[in-house]
Amino acid sequence: MDRAKHIFTYAETLDGGGVERAQLRLARGWIEAGRRVTLAVGCTGGPLAAEIPVGLEVIPLGGRTFRSLFAVPAIIRKIKPDIIFCPGSYYTSIALWTRLRLGSSCPPFICKVSNAMRRGDHPPLFALGHSAWLRTHPWFIDHIIAMTEASARDVFETTRIDSSRVRIIANPPAMPLPGSTIEGLPERYILGVGRLVRQKRWDRLLDAMPRIAEPLPLVILGEGEERAAMEARARSLGVDLRLLGHAPDPLLAMRSAELLVLTSDYEGVPGVLREALSVGTPVVTTDSSPAVREIVSSARFGTIVETYDGDALVRALNAWLRPDAIRPKPVLPPGADSPLRYLELFDSLMSGAHSPARRLGRRAVPDTPLPPTEVAATGPAAP
Repeated sequence: MDRAKHIFTYAETLDGGGVERAQLRLARGWIEAGRRVTLAVGCTGGPLAAEIPVGLEVIPLGGRTFRSLFAVPAIIRKIKPDIIFCPGSYYTSIALWTRLRLGSSCPPFICKVSNAMRRGDHPPLFALGHSAWLRTHPWFIDHIIAMTEASARDVFETTRIDSSRVRIIANPPAMPLPGSTIEGLPERYILGVGRLVRQKRWDRLLDAMPRIAEPLPLVILGEGEERAAMEARARSLGVDLRLLGHAPDPLLAMRSAELLVLTSDYEGVPGVLREALSVGTPVVTTDSSPAVREIVSSARFGTIVETYDGDALVRALNAWLRPDAIRPKPVLPPGADSPLRYLELFDSLMSGAHSPARRLGRRAVPDTPLPPTEVAATGPAAP
């Protein structure tokens, strides 16, 4: 069987998002397996630049905006990769743009789902447009990667793609980085990890902090445009907020935190929940994704609250801060062999009629959602 010798992928920046961090972990595994990997990225600076694996070929696009990614088709035409990997839902419009520009000469496109396909934060008209957009995906994407069974079902129900074009492959797990430190951690604290953007809804957590029985500092690892607004809100509420920026190894903070909290409007498969559970730290999270209940699969691991229920959030925080609360035993995360599972898929697409997106187009879309038993699973779906 032919091998996918050259894999191409792309990103807007290396500013610290979970999508790009997983992308670099996968690239490292592919390189270690002897494959050539090229990354086109708008800006090569940023916190994740230190995590670029040795051997990764980086093509800077000279900009920090999404617009810089419109150069991707020209790069693909020049370097002629065997496979294109779209690292997350945010980037699928570039997959469409590339398919339109390259036509039948476009290599196979494999796209990973990184956000919930259906989002409660969309107003009705926008939700209709988004639903129509998802229905177009089988036309320009050859294979979709979902990270859990629930995410795969979400893919079927929203895109109506054929089950043979979906795989379940978890993200590679986070690994401790020897020598890493995090300055400024208090003795006891509640922890949040994620970008400082509206999607994460850190305002919900800030509003809950003055209402908990035991006032503790709130530590958040991450950067983003909401920093100033969060600092102002914390001051007005009297919350001891510590924004410590990007951390190369957030496991250090997770291991000693009282609990990890995620209050997002929407997520894909929140890696921070798996990371916290991997070091035995309980989690409190909004019901922001179909995958959340697969990860927090037992009350022993944490508490899931309705997205807009502030009172439930406070009750959950208080329950886990009680002296008699029992921390969970560490949960081994899936995904250690994920880079190799991706390569098996890439190689399988190198023969003959490798592009069902071009060959079948919308005719590949079934009339009704497929049952979850038809998912072609290639790895564990949940801890």
